[in-house]
Amino acid sequence: MVNTKAYQEIITILNSTKTTLVAVSKIKPAYDIQALYDLGQRDFGENYVQELVEKEALLPKDLHWHFIGHLQSNKVKYIAPFVHLIHGVDSIKLLEEINKQGQKNNRVIDCLLQMHIAKEESKFGFDETDLIRFGEYFDQKKEVLQHVSIRGLMGMASFSEDEALIRTEFKNLKQSFEVLKGSTFLLDPHFDTLSMGMSGDYPIAIAEGATMVRIGSLLFGRRS
Repeated sequence: MVNTKAYQEIITILNSTKTTLVAVSKIKPAYDIQALYDLGQRDFGENYVQELVEKEALLPKDLHWHFIGHLQSNKVKYIAPFVHLIHGVDSIKLLEEINKQGQKNNRVIDCLLQMHIAKEESKFGFDETDLIRFGEYFDQKKEVLQHVSIRGLMGMASFSEDEALIRTEFKNLKQSFEVLKGSTFLLDPHFDTLSMGMSGDYPIAIAEGATMVRIGSLLFGRRS
């Protein structure tokens, strides 16, 4: 069941800050996605490849599908023909596979590099040292990587009630974004996306510079 009132309130806030809403629709039925689509929402986020493929076949073709979960290299081929943005590129191996599948599908696939900013060990992503190495790698390989476009960074803050901790983690991610934007991607106008903030912490993320937030439970209710 879609919370229409919450959607309208969130959209009003995000429009005023020019922040993109990705409605996280994992484990939610296609009719809930259609209901939000009918209200004007176009960007939806999914965590599981098989579920995404099934929903893509059922729903309008002008949806922007975001893959926001941990993506295994051997599953890229299933979403490469249509995915709008892959949020969680957490290794060079994965980026190279996305490039390969983009070439097979004759398209450039937009991606975000995922950074590990939280305290939990379970989160995936690059750390600051990895990011420096990535910059060196990308400078050498960008002529080969013609079928991926790195649009920015993504990160998830700690699952915590400590707002100061969450704010610090978002600040660190924003700082990493600015460092890359001023170096590796200095001449790339498409490096413009900072995806951070979810249902519990999106106002902090917006205040710290998010251009995109991923919100699920506020829109669709808690998942069972």
